[in-house]
Amino acid sequence: MRIAIDAMGGDKAPEVNIEGAHLALNELPEIDKLYLVGDKSLIERHVNSAGLNKNKIEIVHSSEIVEMNESPAMAIRKKKKSSISIATELVKSGECEAIVSAGNTGAAVAAATLKLRNIEGVDRAGIASPMPNEYGTCYLVDAGANTEAKPFHLLQYAVMGSVYSKEVNGKPSPKVGLMSNGSEDEKGSTFTKEVFSLLKDSPLNFVGNVEGNDLFSSELDVVVCDGFTGNIVLKSCEATAKAVAKWVKEEMLKTTLRKFGALLVKPAFKAAMARGSYEEYGGSLLLGVKGVCVIAHGGSSAIAIKNAIRVASESIQQKLNPHIETEIQKLDFHSSDN
Repeated sequence: MRIAIDAMGGDKAPEVNIEGAHLALNELPEIDKLYLVGDKSLIERHVNSAGLNKNKIEIVHSSEIVEMNESPAMAIRKKKKSSISIATELVKSGECEAIVSAGNTGAAVAAATLKLRNIEGVDRAGIASPMPNEYGTCYLVDAGANTEAKPFHLLQYAVMGSVYSKEVNGKPSPKVGLMSNGSEDEKGSTFTKEVFSLLKDSPLNFVGNVEGNDLFSSELDVVVCDGFTGNIVLKSCEATAKAVAKWVKEEMLKTTLRKFGALLVKPAFKAAMARGSYEEYGGSLLLGVKGVCVIAHGGSSAIAIKNAIRVASESIQQKLNPHIETEIQKLDFHSSDN
């Protein structure tokens, strides 16, 4: 198994990407080689200090970086020698089976869709972001790849998300919900009502409209929405989690008595935070492209990068893309939008 790492992607690149690669090689024996793409001299210095197994890594030089504030599609077209472009080319050529990037999300999506192209029958790729809930993991699809989706795109997201949940999480009949402004069947916009009709008539285990609170409290495996809505939901959840953790910490340290209490509950508090931490989930899979593309959080730690590599590994091992192609081909019709 060969995976390309966008070593220059992310807020703490390349250090955390190299440290994450080191952890992955120690914990994931199925990986044959990791390709670290970026500034060769800089990567070599960090590889030497991190003590990586040099038999299991290959450094691929790139002279450009796509910055977080750059226009994604423009950057991919102009910066042919960027780390994200070259890493994606490694997958396109077949030298690698997956790419992991904590860099510019839009650039990762653009590189994958432009260079790898979509799986046969898939009109638009969608980001599947894992959301922890009371019953395991629910995938929010799309979390930002396609902001101007059409109803049929969401049906495809539901199919791909269901395959992901079934093949990777072992759910025999994944429960699919549609993000709306109410759980009643008649709720929603003209757009979501059309999506509702498509999902209801599909062979999927569609449970109906769901609201934001259902992501965490209801038994759901996949929730679909357009990328504009999904990205707002995802970032709002991340911000809320950070704010609540900060508020709790501040309140626990206000008095001496509370500080003693904080010591007692600290293990439970850390465990609760870990359940919702992006570090544990690693990254979000871009569903619908040929090859495997995992998009990690821009502020990823070494542990998060290691787990993003694990996500890529699981997708390869479970032959996720062939399963997606099979299920997509079962749909009665396809959109004419390509």
